[in-house]
Amino acid sequence: MADTLTLFSSIGLSEQKAKETLKNEALSSVLKDAITQVQRVNGASGVDKAMGTLLYSMASRLKDTKRLVFLSDSIAQRKICTELQLAAALDFLKSHPQDPINQKEFEEACGVGVVTTPEQIEDAVESVIKKHKEQLLKERYRFNMGLLMGEARSALKWADGKVIKNEVDMQVLHILGPKTEADLEKKSKVQKSKVTDNEVKSKKDEVAVNGEANAVEGKSLMEQLRGEALKFHRTGENYTTEGYVVTPNTMSLLKKHLEFTGGQIRTRFPPEPNGILHIGHAKAINFNFGYAKANDGICFLRYDDTNPEKEEEKYFTAIKDMVEWLGYTPYEVTHASDNFQQLYDLAVDLIRRGHAYVCHQKGEELKGHNAPPSPWKDRPIEESLVLFERMKKGLFAEGEATLRMKMVMEDGKMDPVAYRIKYTPHHRTGDKWCIYPTYDYTHCLCDSIENITHSLCTKEFQARRSSYYWLCNALDLYCPVQWEYGRLNLTYTVVSKRKIIKLVETGVVRDWDDPRLFTLTALRRRGFPPEAINNFCARVGVTVSQTTTEPHLLESCVREVLNETAPRVMAVLEPLKITIVNLPENSRSDVRVPDFPANEAKGSHMVPFTRTIFIEQSDFREVMEKGYKRLTPEQPVGLRHAGYVISVQKVIKDAQGKVVGLEVNCCSSETAEKPKAFIHWVSEPLVCEVRLYDRLFLHKHPEDPSEVPSGFLSDINSNSLQVISSALVDTSVKGAKVLDKFQFERVGYFSLDPDSTADKLIFNRTVTLKEDPGKI
Repeated sequence: MADTLTLFSSIGLSEQKAKETLKNEALSSVLKDAITQVQRVNGASGVDKAMGTLLYSMASRLKDTKRLVFLSDSIAQRKICTELQLAAALDFLKSHPQDPINQKEFEEACGVGVVTTPEQIEDAVESVIKKHKEQLLKERYRFNMGLLMGEARSALKWADGKVIKNEVDMQVLHILGPKTEADLEKKSKVQKSKVTDNEVKSKKDEVAVNGEANAVEGKSLMEQLRGEALKFHRTGENYTTEGYVVTPNTMSLLKKHLEFTGGQIRTRFPPEPNGILHIGHAKAINFNFGYAKANDGICFLRYDDTNPEKEEEKYFTAIKDMVEWLGYTPYEVTHASDNFQQLYDLAVDLIRRGHAYVCHQKGEELKGHNAPPSPWKDRPIEESLVLFERMKKGLFAEGEATLRMKMVMEDGKMDPVAYRIKYTPHHRTGDKWCIYPTYDYTHCLCDSIENITHSLCTKEFQARRSSYYWLCNALDLYCPVQWEYGRLNLTYTVVSKRKIIKLVETGVVRDWDDPRLFTLTALRRRGFPPEAINNFCARVGVTVSQTTTEPHLLESCVREVLNETAPRVMAVLEPLKITIVNLPENSRSDVRVPDFPANEAKGSHMVPFTRTIFIEQSDFREVMEKGYKRLTPEQPVGLRHAGYVISVQKVIKDAQGKVVGLEVNCCSSETAEKPKAFIHWVSEPLVCEVRLYDRLFLHKHPEDPSEVPSGFLSDINSNSLQVISSALVDTSVKGAKVLDKFQFERVGYFSLDPDSTADKLIFNRTVTLKEDPGKI
């Protein structure tokens, strides 16, 4: 340890830096090897401080240690002398992973031997200053000198930055002279102008459609996914990705891949067709389809249909419907089962190469990460080939034999299963197969077969990345790059298929599309617009870290879209009958109600106004309370859109003393004193059913035993659904279609439910209006 500390100090590291480096075993090992190599070339004292700084930087950044000797030699021979050259050298080695290295190309890429004279620097700086001289003279020392530096450095790639800066400073001083008092004065801050209402409104008008999700804060989804934004590899340059395994065949396989794809980005969304998609899948759909769309690529919808026991046709249909509902069209719909024969042939090849074997350990033995080693791991290749053929022919019982791969996964799991026996007919291939491939075997091979460029998956699959690369390389196949992103989770809900099935079976919810769930079918039924869900995914962002957010952020995105797209109608949930006694018995007029009061040009509808109207019970109080602005016996109120103000003449009560009606007088709002509030109302309305939804669970994390010790089923909110069977709505909604959306003025946003009939409309409350804490 002391010798290594002395060695690190000998290249110019401070004692503290040397000690910190020793704590990092990987770094200290690489640095020690680099110093030793340079000493072999230059002798024991042949490492000066400048060279030591470069060696430390190289050791910190070099990913492929097989290049250590080559790069150390280049530093020892003073071919690489600056940080700029080192960065270029590392980039070159990353993009040229295979031997032999072309020395001439390497030296050209790193500026080896390039000498920049003082005259060249002077001329380059003079040229840049001449270009900006007018602005420089105008702004003097407030001019952005970094612009001059940047342009000069671009012209002289390998010049010393310090020398360029000195030349810029000297030439600027020559032109402007020393700084004056005016130059030294602090620049006064410019006051930010107030944002006008019109500007706010124009921002709100930027509502997203389909994949072009608009993130109100920050970048849109397309901006987040376009081009270099995600730092993903370029097509065909898979080897530049950290952790990607390069084999002797990698470059030729990538060449064939590029010839086939033409450099086009190809992604896939690969759900298992054994359940309904949920809000977390919306992020996956937006990420996979969105990344392809943003970069002029293509995205496949591939069903991972390798488990016939759990797959149903309704799930295939529902998944495709949801992808299209979110605004994306798959380039092609494929199935893992399309490749069953090819996958089987590859499994035979894997056995022949000595990378797989038939095992007879039971399923219980293989569970967990500490399974005992298989006694059949080293059985002869020919024996495994015969046994695998017998598995295919149905000569073993379920669980009696599996095909396992000879590899260790990143999480430590040994020899994952590639094939298992299942005597269940497959929905597409029938009884043709009784052996089915597992996810660990199928996924990467289907990606390879479809020439996927970017295999995007959630963070929990990071542990399978090494097995992904191992299998493609073990079979000498084109190997895509797996990229992981963070899962999207919501509080106050569960999304696990098993748990949703439990909720359905126990009658807590009606089905997968119950509007209290966060499956995509449930959100659609509740009235969430697809644009809002895409906007929500954009706002959450494309992050590597797992995201847990509360439903109110999603609901906020829903309001923003519906505010611009849902026409206003009037509805009364808890009616109170009002008789306008100073109107004639048969009085009837039509009132025009704008669909969008903020923009009346977008249309309107007519509603009747008669002697009998209905208002919300909560819009009348018999006893006046401080701050209450609506109708009381002493306080009149305005009727929205009608042009009338009403005042109470008589309160009608039933035998129990409950208010059941009011008799009022009305007068024109033009002649009456302006009331403190205007309320909504209906006349000659339709009777409808309204379903009001609240959170299904009482706690944020119903699956967390520390929060809900008795399990998620004990955490159900008994008030999560309230049904109002005799609500009243104006007649303008009579021709509405299922899933049409409306804003019930002053109440919330509602969507027409599929349970609706010609005789009775049923509305689901999508979200409430924004709460106004000042409103009573």
